[in-house]
Amino acid sequence: MSPLIDPVGLADLLFAKAGQGRVIAAIAGPPGSGKSTVAERIVDDLNARQAGMAAVLPMDGYHYDDLHLVPAGLRPRKGAPDTFDVGGLYHTLKRIRARDEDFVAVPVFDRDIEIARAGARMIPADVPVIVVEGNYLLLADSPWSRLRPLFDVAVLVDVPESVLRERLRARWVHYGLSEADIDWKLDGNDLPNGRMVMAQSTGEDFRLAN
Repeated sequence: MSPLIDPVGLADLLFAKAGQGRVIAAIAGPPGSGKSTVAERIVDDLNARQAGMAAVLPMDGYHYDDLHLVPAGLRPRKGAPDTFDVGGLYHTLKRIRARDEDFVAVPVFDRDIEIARAGARMIPADVPVIVVEGNYLLLADSPWSRLRPLFDVAVLVDVPESVLRERLRARWVHYGLSEADIDWKLDGNDLPNGRMVMAQSTGEDFRLAN
């Protein structure tokens, strides 16, 4: 089992590493594990220490659009590994690591309309810490496995499945889904994907209980 770390300890670690050059950190975890909140908290902490020190890159921006998912028969499984443009994320990370452009524009997923907005966030070259968050960043299977060498620090968020179920149910209630649709989301997609994340992720430096 990898050593445990908390958000403050992770922020301290990234702050120290930033003195050696650009740092790209991965925060992976199941749907509902709170990885997005953890990533934002760490970035806010670092930016409070030094303005412009950190930025978030969400993996969700690389969702395939429904224009592809529907004819491919993948729309009901949106959020599964094969519904993401992992190649696009890989090449974005390489551009960010190269640090030879003034900024890199990245997409951001708008959950209200289920669409990724292209070029919605700019990551400037002078930002030393990039926190990437997403479900499948540490999957051992190709093509996801080629992401791991691009991360300087990798963290897996570990949350009991009972807690994930409660959080995910609250999410889908918030978005107005029917009970039948919520049951499908939970047991047909979200929780199986979460089990995959925990069973097939590898190479984390730390685990974070959330």
